[in-house]
Amino acid sequence: MPSPESVLLQSWQHNADVWIEAVRSGAIESRQQVTDQALLLAIMGRQPERVLDLGCGEGWLLRALADRGIEAVGVDGDAALVDAARLAGAAPVHVASYTELVEATIDIGRDFNLICANFSLLHQDIIPLLAAMNALLAADGALVIQTLHPWAVAAGDYQDGWREENFAGLKGTWQPMPWYFRTLSSWFNALDLAGLRLVSLQEPQHPQSPVPQSLLMVTERR
Repeated sequence: MPSPESVLLQSWQHNADVWIEAVRSGAIESRQQVTDQALLLAIMGRQPERVLDLGCGEGWLLRALADRGIEAVGVDGDAALVDAARLAGAAPVHVASYTELVEATIDIGRDFNLICANFSLLHQDIIPLLAAMNALLAADGALVIQTLHPWAVAAGDYQDGWREENFAGLKGTWQPMPWYFRTLSSWFNALDLAGLRLVSLQEPQHPQSPVPQSLLMVTERR
């Protein structure tokens, strides 16, 4: 039986085209109404000169940062998404798996003022990757993580473990995607073990929703 991590990667390969369409057409309401803007505000508040977008997907953030005069570099493990980012004008964008980033077998640059992981830390063992990103930060750099808010998506099961995303409500033929749920304390422990300290925690919220739309953490080297 394939591991959840391998199924996760395969699902991105299968879903690449419908994901690009969903993002670029504005079909994901939470992104349009809350989370994209929350992330941009968190990034711009740090006034970075160079940003790495970890798991950049089709490159929306790279383009948004370039429009604001910020040098942005992207990296993603799916070649189709990277091609889409490049064709849309985002550059440079690298194809690299998280394993390759952890082992530093691909040079994507270093001394970034800010590294962003926007809903891109979906696998179980994130500590080696977080530590690898820590090593790529400039001395005063920050790692910004936006992810699913564990209290909002726990569905009565508040413990670490694999879950499944079915992309209900979105048009197109989607393959279900496994993703790893972690509690708030699990997130904090992972950051600590990777040599990072939390300096800001936000819970972006839609005015018409009783639950937060995401968990947004700003961290720095400890």
